Amino acid sequence: MQPPIENIRNFAIIAHIDHGKSTLADRLMEVSGLIAERDQKDQYLDRMELEQERGITIKAQTVVMEYVAKNGEKYWLNLIDTPGHVDFTYEVSRSLSACEGVLLVVDATQGVEAQTLSNVYLALEQDAEILPVINKVDLPSADVDGVLEQISDGIGLDIEFALPVSAKTGVGVDAVLEAIVQHIPPPVGDRDVPLKALIVDSWFDPYVGVIVLLRVVEGQFKKGDRVVLMGTGAQYEVTKLGVFAPDLVEKASLCAGEVGFMVANIKELSDARVGDTVTHKDRPATEPLDGFAEAKPMVFSGIYPVDSKDHEDLRDALDKLQLNDAAFSFQPETSDALGFGFRCGFLGLLHMEIVQERLEREYGLNLITTSPSVVYKVRTKEGNELEITSPSKLPPPQEISEILEPIAKVVLHAPEAHVGALMKLCQGRRGVQQAFEYTGPGRVMLTYLLPYAEVVFDFFDRLKSVSRGYASMDYEVQSWVAGDLVKLDIKVNGENVDALSTICHREQAFFKGQGLTKKLKEFIPRQMWDVAVQAALGNKVISRTTVKALRKDVTAKCYGGDISRKRKLLSKQKEGKKRMKSIGSVEIPQEAFLAVLKVGEDG
Repeated sequence: MQPPIENIRNFAIIAHIDHGKSTLADRLMEVSGLIAERDQKDQYLDRMELEQERGITIKAQTVVMEYVAKNGEKYWLNLIDTPGHVDFTYEVSRSLSACEGVLLVVDATQGVEAQTLSNVYLALEQDAEILPVINKVDLPSADVDGVLEQISDGIGLDIEFALPVSAKTGVGVDAVLEAIVQHIPPPVGDRDVPLKALIVDSWFDPYVGVIVLLRVVEGQFKKGDRVVLMGTGAQYEVTKLGVFAPDLVEKASLCAGEVGFMVANIKELSDARVGDTVTHKDRPATEPLDGFAEAKPMVFSGIYPVDSKDHEDLRDALDKLQLNDAAFSFQPETSDALGFGFRCGFLGLLHMEIVQERLEREYGLNLITTSPSVVYKVRTKEGNELEITSPSKLPPPQEISEILEPIAKVVLHAPEAHVGALMKLCQGRRGVQQAFEYTGPGRVMLTYLLPYAEVVFDFFDRLKSVSRGYASMDYEVQSWVAGDLVKLDIKVNGENVDALSTICHREQAFFKGQGLTKKLKEFIPRQMWDVAVQAALGNKVISRTTVKALRKDVTAKCYGGDISRKRKLLSKQKEGKKRMKSIGSVEIPQEAFLAVLKVGEDG
């Protein structure tokens, strides 16, 4: 039986990280009877091992719940659980395109935070109905009235239907299900017109091939139908259709308004691009759906196999990840120090960490990752504009007219007591204050313009440190501004290590160079000769440390006697070291390539 379109509700749960949206999803499934209490486990929809370990949602998940409301009607509630971390905003926006409404979860002890605000704006862009849900009301420090005031005054949302709940204990969850039915509008779509279904996500299953998650916007289709992917024109026969409840449940057909999956003998993930439109072969739609705005990576890092024979396996793994993650990009790269690898683009550092861990766990690869760099724009004296994703690609200084760096608008939410520390942090990172406003009693919102390179590295960690964990942040790249930027080279044993070079502001070059050489000294193993570690701007060395040699005392057996004997032995040892130095090589461990991230941690 097909659910009547007026009895379908498509909704997402959005929230700042750790405000309890995945726990609320668990309780909704339990209260609706979808999963029995005995089968219950925390964060049921977080199926990736990484998600369960880190306690965060990385990939959006979907599930359909059948719910009989108090009016006696049966409803089909399609829930999409979304990530909360700023690096995965693109997953949130994608999910929202399949929904008519959202549950905005706000922690009753923390209040409105930066990502809360960002998610609200995403929901408003999609014209989604927003239902505020105040979570963790069971905690002694809960301030429901204060949070309601923040939502009303700070965000400007209607709090008439705001719902106090405890996702942990289940208090108030039944009222949430009723509110979804009453206040989130049903989807709009004609089931008798040509099929239009939007691909929201896709992933590869070794048993059936590509599984496509889609929202049927118009029309309907059934198992055995031939469909066309409008982006490529490729045709396929539908072999399976169904929904997640919460595991895969097959259905004979899917109609307008439903969110479900399709299997159609699609062999390659590249053939089922997220944002593409599925239609009938025999009765095709004339225009595809709008799809999604392309996510642009802003942080770049080199990924290299430790063993060069794994290069092909690494490329295949990157191919598969890219097709499941629209915000991830890569291209071949060669490093003098590391050989053949790939320059990979990410949305932020967490995104980078997740990709690296998935490559190592899911594909069994042993990798070296270089220190990340943001993208810069270079205007040459010839009038060309280049995008630079790696410091090694920077043209010679004599060819450069100016270098532009990305500037991020950073919004910080914090208790008033920590304002001074936050301002100091931002000013130390070349920040320019844009706004300062109170969002509620004792709560402040600060807006700064900061160079993106200052934001993506350890800014979040420092923010949590100086605010004792109470501050939150959201950011987006807003503009490009010319700056006095230079390339800082690192030399080990007199040789440039291209994978360790970085771009920084001229004012910071000396301190960064000093910090880097000091850090690298900790990581580079001692050799039988002195190893010089230098930081240089062009040909000018601005900092140096030395990894001292492992010395063998060649005069140990000389007891007294002529001094010339000792001198002869030392001279002989020195000659031997010269030879070793000329033919030997210094192995640089993985930690050294990420030392850039740790520069200044102790200061």
